[in-house]
Amino acid sequence: MSDAQPPVPPTDATIRASFAAVTMAFASLGRLCVALDFNFCIRHASPQLDGLLGPGAAARLLGRPAAELLGDELFAPQADLRRALEQGERREGWRGMLNLGGDRARLVAVSAAPLQRDSHGACDPGAKYLVVMRPAETIGDAPLPALGDLVARSAAMAQVVRLVENLQHSEATVLLVGESGTGKGVVARAIHDQSPRRNGPFVAVNCAALPGELLESELFGHVRGAFSGAVRDRVGRFEAAAGGTLFLDEVGDVPVVLQVKLLRVLQERAFERVGETAERRTDARIIAATNRDLRRAIDAGAFREDLYYRLRVVPIELPALRARREDIEPLARRLLGRVAARAGRELRFSPDALRCILSYAWPGNVRELENSLEYALAVCKGQTVLPEDLPVEVRTTPPPAAATDPRKDRPPQHQRPGEPDDEYHTLRRALEDNHWSRSKTASALGISRTTLWRKLRELGL
Repeated sequence: MSDAQPPVPPTDATIRASFAAVTMAFASLGRLCVALDFNFCIRHASPQLDGLLGPGAAARLLGRPAAELLGDELFAPQADLRRALEQGERREGWRGMLNLGGDRARLVAVSAAPLQRDSHGACDPGAKYLVVMRPAETIGDAPLPALGDLVARSAAMAQVVRLVENLQHSEATVLLVGESGTGKGVVARAIHDQSPRRNGPFVAVNCAALPGELLESELFGHVRGAFSGAVRDRVGRFEAAAGGTLFLDEVGDVPVVLQVKLLRVLQERAFERVGETAERRTDARIIAATNRDLRRAIDAGAFREDLYYRLRVVPIELPALRARREDIEPLARRLLGRVAARAGRELRFSPDALRCILSYAWPGNVRELENSLEYALAVCKGQTVLPEDLPVEVRTTPPPAAATDPRKDRPPQHQRPGEPDDEYHTLRRALEDNHWSRSKTASALGISRTTLWRKLRELGL
């Protein structure tokens, strides 16, 4: 017969002392924390919350639902973060709004995990989850608006949304740059929908889809007899977009000869239809997008520098999906709901399938994610998407950090073998000195975050 004694339940004093030690450890790193019970109500709160919410706030929070502090988006019964915790999973770096009382809120990065039990009886048996918050000073304190189909839980996309919001009273020309499939068309539509031209037409044209002769007719229109097959007059996209927005997708693929005419439209707001000498006017607002490096295209003589600066009045760089990993889960759930609804079905992810999606690098960005979910819809037999329902590359690829670490596996793209690269090492040292914070690194180097982001991408950092 064993003489082992059952563990002694921790006393209230032991529990308070244990949580106080935890909160002090996180406070030394600039973090705040709360412990939640099985019903997602606050059981312990960091005293440091008093500094944000006012004296006695930490005590008043005890017993209150976590949703009152961090919002329904994270802790409503069907919220993605809450459901992940209920399934025993950990989530890091999610965007949340800390309720400061009244109409005030503060943007915070939120990480949460189920509490691990110790063998010493110091852990509160009534505490189930730990939530750690970091104030996100670089993004701002006000809540972000809902902009169409944009998902902006990550800091990178939150900044894009902020910029779109700031353009709501502007009609300036915008140039969207980013990898293929990052959602440039979605952002263009959001800019239009927020602008003074929201009641006008939104007209899009893919400049890479047509040869130069047909693209000219598509943009400017033509008159009857202008060329073989022109049997009647046709209105071009610049005229069709009158009073609204013209979205020039893949503008980097416009032939150089046609770039001259495009430049004239931007400078003088005037053009002629193909085969016509009469001048026509346009008031369409221009938003352009490209996945090409236009600076390199200028150096190669493939793109006019004067057109580049006419288009680049307000530049917006869209991050790749692998650089905004906090957005992958909510984006995947939204896209799954959309593709399933089109087929009259209702699907959900299994935890293992969701882990595969979160681990994949998504080189094709949001477009590849949506295509993968279309595939899953086609092969899924039940109501739950399993790993075997995903494309083979998604379910078999190692996590991005293990598969491709650009800092370890390859030199900077422009560095020749054996040649020291001063810019690479300068940026690398600056990043390390600032704990890989882009905002602080850009400030230390005296450059904008956009310029830093471009350099990091070019150098493989």
